[in-house]
Amino acid sequence: MAQLLVRQLDDDVKEKLQKRARSHGRSTEEEVREILRDAVKSEGRTPVGLGTQLAAIFHGVGIDEEIQELRGYPVEPIEFDL
Repeated sequence: MAQLLVRQLDDDVKEKLQKRARSHGRSTEEEVREILRDAVKSEGRTPVGLGTQLAAIFHGVGIDEEIQELRGYPVEPIEFDL
């Protein structure tokens, strides 16, 4: 496996990484590895829109038609009767 040395890391960044690692129950080194894995795991993939993600989640649950995408339409706030 490869090794990576990070120099001139700000002290507050190191402290925050250590705190984050403790909160996840792992070493600082493992926490940094996990952060780096997460940062590059979607590299090279085409981003998937929310509608596509929702359609995949609910595929086969009764939605038989495509959900129309409403880009460009103004957003209208909901008014509540109080």
